[in-house]
Amino acid sequence: MARYFGTNGVRGKLDELTPELAMKVAQAVGMYFRKGKVLVAKDHRLTGELLKDAVMAGLQGVGCDVVDLGMATAPTAEFMLRELKGDGLVIVTASHNPPEWNALKVVDGKGITVSRERGEEIEKLMEKVKLAEWGKVGGKSVQQGADRQHINRIKELVDKGKIAGRKPFLVLDLANGTPALVAPQLFKEMECKVLTLNSAIDGHFPGRPSEPTEKNVQGLIRLVKENGADAGIAWDGDGDRVVFVDEKGNYVVGDKVFALSVLHKLKKEKGDIVTTVATSRAAEDIAGENGCKTVYTKVGAPYLSEEMAKGKAVLGGEEVGGVIWPEISLAKDGFITAAKIVEMVCEKPLSEWVAGLPQYSNVKIKVECKGDDKYKAIKEVKEFAEKEKLDFIGVDGVRVNFEDSWVIVRPSGTEHYVRVFAESRDKEKAEALVKEYEKLVKEAC
Repeated sequence: MARYFGTNGVRGKLDELTPELAMKVAQAVGMYFRKGKVLVAKDHRLTGELLKDAVMAGLQGVGCDVVDLGMATAPTAEFMLRELKGDGLVIVTASHNPPEWNALKVVDGKGITVSRERGEEIEKLMEKVKLAEWGKVGGKSVQQGADRQHINRIKELVDKGKIAGRKPFLVLDLANGTPALVAPQLFKEMECKVLTLNSAIDGHFPGRPSEPTEKNVQGLIRLVKENGADAGIAWDGDGDRVVFVDEKGNYVVGDKVFALSVLHKLKKEKGDIVTTVATSRAAEDIAGENGCKTVYTKVGAPYLSEEMAKGKAVLGGEEVGGVIWPEISLAKDGFITAAKIVEMVCEKPLSEWVAGLPQYSNVKIKVECKGDDKYKAIKEVKEFAEKEKLDFIGVDGVRVNFEDSWVIVRPSGTEHYVRVFAESRDKEKAEALVKEYEKLVKEAC
């Protein structure tokens, strides 16, 4: 049986994720959702329209009624799934990947993203698709105003008075993507002074690559410093990830965006937080200071949303700047995250908030491993941790926890590499941990 689903949907360039494959996947998705009402949205990528059309045709062909959301951010589409009480959602988006890539992200009616493991069930259905009878093919409707509804909901969940009273000056880097449909309007309506960058929606991504890394947002950093802005905010191409630049021009990495979100949330509502095994301990430290527990999952949005769906956690997030606020959806939403942190900026400068977070240093490398050697390496690291009676988490590779540091060894989901990350309050200790576990991996590979 062919494998198509990765950690977060079906992903590839046009010669891999063809319209034909998109239709076949959609037919199986429709059967998996037992027909019903399925929402479909796309981001702005050049291949988005033809793949969206193929997806809708596939869904209708097996009897699903399709609701076409048109071009929308991923958070908007997932918010609308809850609003419209859909039985499922397919978003045509490759998120932070380069412009030639696209993907089908599948979400069930509970708002839980379909993981690689659940994707196997859909792949099996691809081999036994049964089309609807001619008189029972699904219908199609077009839903207008999704952006407007999403903006309105975010405004209900933030302190608009605090923001309007301070009127912070924000520079928004919109990645030439769908964040331009939401972010400028949202912050202008909350009476912020707004300067936009890369605001023209363009599937070529002419301004910068989609992923908002420090290297890729140098233009934003420059504009914040030149204009004396209170903060800069940058999203990826479909708006689920967000990072910040403080008023001094310092890049605020995704780990710290999540930590700030935890700080904001737990001041108002106590409860568990959910994060991945590759996320900084800063969030766990903040949760512990508030008497709250941290639950760790595998790396990937589906595993976060699965845990959040259990209803015990008040916030979820990961190290790339994706944060789940369950009051709006079980999806990473870069817009409500940005609005919540802007609330904080209205109390004191962003640099002061960041300086008050638990401080850690990170070191990240990858080690080449051929074939199945990467899984052999993980097995041997786990055996080492067991033999040495170390405190470890084994849900996705092996994360070994120490009093003031941790190291994780996990296999790449798409490449012949093993990733080794370490974090410590002491940078030299993080570097030493990486070297120690790199040696273990190399011996196994």
